[in-house]
Amino acid sequence: MRKWLPAGFAGIALAAVIGIFLGVSAYTFTYAEGFSYLSDDPKACINCHIMNDQYHSWSSSSHHSRATCNDCHVPHDSLLAKYSTKAIHGYRHSKGFTFQDFHEPIQITRRSYDDVIGNCVRCHEDMTHDIRLSIADVPGAPASAASSVDCIHCHASVAHGPTR
Repeated sequence: MRKWLPAGFAGIALAAVIGIFLGVSAYTFTYAEGFSYLSDDPKACINCHIMNDQYHSWSSSSHHSRATCNDCHVPHDSLLAKYSTKAIHGYRHSKGFTFQDFHEPIQITRRSYDDVIGNCVRCHEDMTHDIRLSIADVPGAPASAASSVDCIHCHASVAHGPTR
């Protein structure tokens, strides 16, 4: 029969550090309502006060009855892409809010901007088809011009417009 030897100081210190880290992580995840971010419920986006303006403007927009935050802000090509994007957003937002080093008003990253444009085109395929084809037909336009349509440039206030 094997006897367990008493743990040395290093073992106790390591166990304490790991225990504190796990405890703080579990508390933070619970306090921040972490499981809500795995859903498609737009109310998860207002767990943080900084998103209140965006949520309220979306609530009174034309997209309110048709699209949730995830419909526009995360990719739809695979579950892996969706949840890895949500993880990246979660990490960036929690880091920014914890260390108070985020830009106010909140700004979209280039990757997120590209996801939004891709989702605009995906949902409005019929409406944008001719526009994208005409851009691609412009003499000297690069082959990728049709995919570089910037819906937000002209329609920035559609989903997050001014509240009434």
